[in-house]
Amino acid sequence: MAPRSLRDRKKALRRGHVSEYIAAFSLMLRGYRILAMRYRVKSGEIDIIARKGDVVSFIEVKARATTEASVFAVDGSTQNRIRNASMSWLSARKDAGQLSYSYDIVAVRPWRWPVHLKDAF
Repeated sequence: MAPRSLRDRKKALRRGHVSEYIAAFSLMLRGYRILAMRYRVKSGEIDIIARKGDVVSFIEVKARATTEASVFAVDGSTQNRIRNASMSWLSARKDAGQLSYSYDIVAVRPWRWPVHLKDAF
């Protein structure tokens, strides 16, 4: 795979940010409260942290042509990065012991409503 130009990287970054906002909007319409976006610590990063009731969802957003491509794009190293960052986020919460949590994927596809895959990994 050839190295991407600076213009291509900026375009991909912009597309990723827009996809995260689309995903967050769709989650809010489904009754989720967005607690954090692009939560970043040394051990990893989480695109969206959302809460609905007593469940906190750590969400990876993937903009791909199909839902299947989004799922396959979240490999083992990505899952570990999200889990590590989620443990860091939970350790800073006083009410962490009272919360359940899940690791989800939101697939953002062109010209379609985002698909929220709960407990994806």
